[in-house]
Amino acid sequence: MAERVLTLRELNRALLTRQMLLKRQPIDVLEAVEKLVGLQAQVPNPPYIGLWTRLESFARADLTTQMEQRQIVRAALMRSTLHLMTAADHNRFRTALQPALAKALNAFFGQRARGLDIERLCQAARPFIEAQPRTTGELRAHLLSIVPDADGEAMAYAVRNFLPLIQIPPGGTWGSGAGSYATSAQWLGEPVSDGDHLGELLFRYLAAFGPASVMDFQTWTGITKLGGTLDPFRRDLITLRDEQGRELLDLPGQPLPPGDTPAPVRFIPEYDNLLIAHADRTRIIADEDRPKVFLSAGRVRSTVLVDGFVAGAWKIEKARKAAALVIEPFRDLDDADQSALAAEGERLVSFVEDQAEAFEVRFV
Repeated sequence: MAERVLTLRELNRALLTRQMLLKRQPIDVLEAVEKLVGLQAQVPNPPYIGLWTRLESFARADLTTQMEQRQIVRAALMRSTLHLMTAADHNRFRTALQPALAKALNAFFGQRARGLDIERLCQAARPFIEAQPRTTGELRAHLLSIVPDADGEAMAYAVRNFLPLIQIPPGGTWGSGAGSYATSAQWLGEPVSDGDHLGELLFRYLAAFGPASVMDFQTWTGITKLGGTLDPFRRDLITLRDEQGRELLDLPGQPLPPGDTPAPVRFIPEYDNLLIAHADRTRIIADEDRPKVFLSAGRVRSTVLVDGFVAGAWKIEKARKAAALVIEPFRDLDDADQSALAAEGERLVSFVEDQAEAFEVRFV
């Protein structure tokens, strides 16, 4: 039997429905974060906006409370970037993601990380952090007191990536600044799983982002050279193709909506995994628009979706007691799309700037 070929619009609609962006879902925060297999959270506020745009009813306290109650944690995970993930998933998948964390140390620091005795650094850091939560600066100073001739930033980053750490509240909560770290074993009361659970991580990824290629999964995790490693899991998957003939893996029974399924306008926050979780991102953003969204130093702008695809960027500007949501379309929008964006934008700006006395939406 010939493998089904999915059009670009079918891939788009599959992604949107699995990302809860075709229709807001009536589920709680914990279930949503689990379904998404985490939210990129290198900046504190975007995950709140990402949940607001996906859930029927969401208040900031819903997420903050789950973090304070240690049900959702902020830690370095996929691609060695800070993510929010359920505590259960963090402990289940942290070992599987270790190769990405190790790779990132060398990628970011290069020669500065050469020769570091990582086992010694982690042994020195663990009791220091378990005595009380520590900031990155405090950890760096402690490590330099032990190895004064080494690179302090590289040593602190190595500990962050090899010793499972959690950034504890209020770090990572709405409007917060830099936070302190505790060991995950101390914060969650149990160590991370010894098993890597890579197959389960692949299945969860496909449920949230599929159908997808092996290269897509590698891009999302930050782990390379997984082709043969994933072969044992193929027996539980189906194989599809995109219009270029590339192999796509998927779980049986996952939704594959028609390409003409209506897609409402949506506001996507900075760094959202929706835009980052594939090697081929044309299912959500056109190649010609990527330079307008993916900026230098790894920054990913906030975007708007129209008919399911990135059609512009947005930001919020504040002046005294007023707040304006400013939309920068990448192409002409018809009146209906502008009206829909304005209505949704008013709801968003009032959510983000709830202390403002006046709100507006502007197109530039």
